[in-house]
Amino acid sequence: MNSMPRPKAHTRDHLVATAMHQFWRYGFESTSMDDLVSATGASRHAIYSEFGNKDELFLACLDAYPGDVVTPAFADVEKEGASLTDISVYFETQITLAQKLGMPGPGCLMANTMTEIAPQWRAAKTRVSRHNSRLDAGFLNALTTENKNRKTRLPEATLKDMAGALTVFAQGLWSFSRTTRDADDVRSRATAYLALIDARMSP
Repeated sequence: MNSMPRPKAHTRDHLVATAMHQFWRYGFESTSMDDLVSATGASRHAIYSEFGNKDELFLACLDAYPGDVVTPAFADVEKEGASLTDISVYFETQITLAQKLGMPGPGCLMANTMTEIAPQWRAAKTRVSRHNSRLDAGFLNALTTENKNRKTRLPEATLKDMAGALTVFAQGLWSFSRTTRDADDVRSRATAYLALIDARMSP
């Protein structure tokens, strides 16, 4: 009589979720297989069996990050009728989360990847570019609504430039958050930048 196959001790989702936080805080290059074994609680064999290698596990983490981390914070910026206030709430949500996790924070996995390995690794670069395009579109969505409610309306090309600048600022801010223990310092920089956006859109 054949015995029933043994269930996996760790699901793919568990491996991705736990490995993601390891990569997020320490980066791809500084994370060894031993680190991943420790972080996930799975054996090397289990990790290799599921993903083949460290590279594929990392890419799976990049694929999971938008839904697990970005959407909960950024969805309100992408919704119909979003405004500058929703952008402000997005920044505050992420800063508060970093504060709860302990500063210096882990930053943004996509921003970290962009500065660490994306230019050399096409598959990672593609995922980072997709993420940045999503930020561009979300910020443009909110700025477009805000623009409609202002007496002096800016042309669409200007709004697109402003949205792109917000994406660059956001990625820079999350990278900066990895260098300071003062969440209020991060918060004040976000407030100051959004004040510039507000002033640019005001009559």
